[in-house]
Amino acid sequence: MVQPQSKTENSHYVLEAKNLEIYYGSFKAVTDVHMNVERNKITAIIGPSGCGKSTLLRAFNRMNELVSDSSIRGEILFQGQDLYASNVDPVVVRHRIGMVFQKPNPFPKSIYENIAWGARIHGYKGKMDELVEYSLRQAALWDEVKDKLNQSGLALSGGQQQRLCIARALAVQPEVILMDEPASALDPIATLKIEELMQELKKNYTIVIVTHNMQQAARASDYTAMMMLSKDGERSGTVIEFDETKHIFTNPKDKRTEDYVTGRFG
Repeated sequence: MVQPQSKTENSHYVLEAKNLEIYYGSFKAVTDVHMNVERNKITAIIGPSGCGKSTLLRAFNRMNELVSDSSIRGEILFQGQDLYASNVDPVVVRHRIGMVFQKPNPFPKSIYENIAWGARIHGYKGKMDELVEYSLRQAALWDEVKDKLNQSGLALSGGQQQRLCIARALAVQPEVILMDEPASALDPIATLKIEELMQELKKNYTIVIVTHNMQQAARASDYTAMMMLSKDGERSGTVIEFDETKHIFTNPKDKRTEDYVTGRFG
């Protein structure tokens, strides 16, 4: 079977944001973020709408660059290397740091080709049948689709489509998986499957997830970053507290965090 690529073990931290500011044109969307993402853990980013959660998440694999006027100041280090250095190829970054979006977005292709296509694009030369099976098993989908691999991915249920998208991300063998509200469009049973899947995946991958669901963050994550609009008079989001999830939800240091996780506002 195909195995995930080897990982550098010289640090507990896979991603490190230092003095991070993110701009769209002259608008500063995110300001003064300092946070470290630990290897083989699930880190949740929570906070009210409009505080920059998805913008921060997309900065971790340079997806914001697809918006023409976006820019950053500060640093994001991946395995100790500057993700935004001039000699770093963003395509390679997105290969090593995969992303799963809020709405399932399978390609209008067969289940098999949904997995195989991205691997081919990234130059995979191994046995494709094995990679497809391995990726679908990793995404806890193989047993449900193994007899209909030639069926369109669009014919699957919403929850299955999202797991297919996760399998597609895994097929290029990333080290980090970013998930932007991956269960927000799913029913409770499908949501639970995604959460259970995340617990299995963190054995081999590092996961960062944006979620509005406080229960999901509390259940599924090891660390939580709480984002709010900053107090500097600008409409900029910032991380006001970052800690182990159990501390964020039971003994937060910032009153704003306590008010948010207990439902007093947001």
